[in-house]
Amino acid sequence: MKKTWLLTLIALTSWPAFAGDLVRESSIGMELARDLATEAVLACRENGYSVSAVVVDRHGNQRVALRDDVASKFTLQIAEEKANAALMSGINSGTFREQRADIRPEMNHVNGILMMVGGVPITVGGSRVGAIGVSGAPGGERDEACVMTALDKLADRIAFAE
Repeated sequence: MKKTWLLTLIALTSWPAFAGDLVRESSIGMELARDLATEAVLACRENGYSVSAVVVDRHGNQRVALRDDVASKFTLQIAEEKANAALMSGINSGTFREQRADIRPEMNHVNGILMMVGGVPITVGGSRVGAIGVSGAPGGERDEACVMTALDKLADRIAFAE
């Protein structure tokens, strides 16, 4: 019995030395990702645009990809790469494009990144949990407007996740 108590005591006092061995993080859940993509596509549809929306998690893994009925298949890839640019930079992909025009040609050669307007990071409680990209409207500003409509519509859920 003494030996078990001693081992427990050693384990408890040694814990701080190993605190960095585990990382706890937040990432966007499937339901919120699905609903954001749906709302973005519907917002564009209301304006007469057929688009795709892709939501990626904090690591750039695709959580949801949604293509409207007649959107080109290429819009899926473009939307994901816009989302990745926003995720990587932590700012809207269009702002990133403007602020870093010096590296834009090189960044567009990075696999999975496209510096075009239409990607927006998703932040909860000061932490980036993912990003959403939209492609297919005539102009990235319209793509981004659909993203912002979706984020505004689900703002209560995003704030609740904090």
